[in-house]
Amino acid sequence: MLKKIIIPVLSLSFAVLLMSWGVVGHRAIGKIAQNHLSKRASAAVKDLLGSENLAMVSTYPDEIRSYKQFAYTAPWHYVNLPEGLSYEDFTMQLKTMDKPNIYKAIINCIADLKDPSKPKQDKIFALKFLVHLVGDIHQPMHTGHSEDSGGNGIKIKLMRKEGNLHGLWDSGLIDYAGMSYNELATDCDIINKKKTRNWQKDELSKWAFESYQITAQLYAEAAQNPEFDYDYYPQHSEIIKKRLAQAGLRLAAVLNEIYK
Repeated sequence: MLKKIIIPVLSLSFAVLLMSWGVVGHRAIGKIAQNHLSKRASAAVKDLLGSENLAMVSTYPDEIRSYKQFAYTAPWHYVNLPEGLSYEDFTMQLKTMDKPNIYKAIINCIADLKDPSKPKQDKIFALKFLVHLVGDIHQPMHTGHSEDSGGNGIKIKLMRKEGNLHGLWDSGLIDYAGMSYNELATDCDIINKKKTRNWQKDELSKWAFESYQITAQLYAEAAQNPEFDYDYYPQHSEIIKKRLAQAGLRLAAVLNEIYK
């Protein structure tokens, strides 16, 4: 496991940030989900993960993807679609896409967990990826444009430090908050029951489309002025907290459904 590191944003080199939501963000999502598991789902997760939990395994897919034998999983972390699509067109293209992408990967992970014929090791692998990918699909820049590699090619500055738009949203803004993953989970996990139920009823394609819509805003802001000031974080902090909360609560709902 990678050690948790919180680094002040001024010292970050955004170009080398490769982990979606970073260690802190992904583990916060896992923690939120763990808080909302049913008794059956909690027991099933414990049976698969043993002494680990959803927070601890949430970064596994990022930790292994640099190894050659896991290179095939790289496209599972994102999806790129043209800008300006309606929800109907977005959903149609998402569901009919031939190449591997995050939408297909999540569906496959769920199917593997439900399949009684799958070996336990396959289910463990599927669970670790499901935890991570549900987080990824709620990170807006994982539904970015293919021509700029999901914002990696969009050069920006945050308080005069150079980076790129994808890296900023992967880890930069969460690290700026300076919280541990437990603190971040507590800060985000304060959603009322009605809103929680509504989010949990949404289809997987809706999760992706929400990120797609936010991405359009982020691209437009960077195009207007790519040199962000000290007010960028407070202006976007509610988006970050909402997406982390949605990811954790929806992940819990998926696992509760699988193990009902």
